[in-house]
Amino acid sequence: MSKFAKKKSGELPAVSTASLPDIVFMLLFFFMTVTVMKNNDVKVKNELPQANEIKKLEKKDRVITIFVGAPNDEFASVFGKEATIQLNDKFSNPDDVGDFILQERAKKDEELQNVLTTSLKVDKNANMGLISDIKQELRKVNALKVNYTTYEGDAFNNIKN
Repeated sequence: MSKFAKKKSGELPAVSTASLPDIVFMLLFFFMTVTVMKNNDVKVKNELPQANEIKKLEKKDRVITIFVGAPNDEFASVFGKEATIQLNDKFSNPDDVGDFILQERAKKDEELQNVLTTSLKVDKNANMGLISDIKQELRKVNALKVNYTTYEGDAFNNIKN
């Protein structure tokens, strides 16, 4: 009789699945924490103009968006048919733009605060006077990097007959 037993066969032991639920929940938790949901619904008509020289903004975390256009049909009875400003999810007037930019700037990291770009998504039928008022408010709070969001195309298509 020997002290050591021989291996019965060359079979591999069964794979333990005890840690599998831990891994699944860890991945689920990771994706839940890093996923950013879109939090703004566009409440204004936003048919963007066309331009032939465009450049894509690379880093979306450095952009503050302002929508300008006539209110959608469901809001037209309250706010009228004239172009208005949408800041996040509420309608505003040009005087609120400066405070909005300062609040959004305060939410960002300190190293990003000086490199923020204000993106104006303006309906092509909006009044230029309103855009001028917005730009004046942006100058007051030193938000001088302004981007106009457009579609690529022929700029002459924007001219009304």
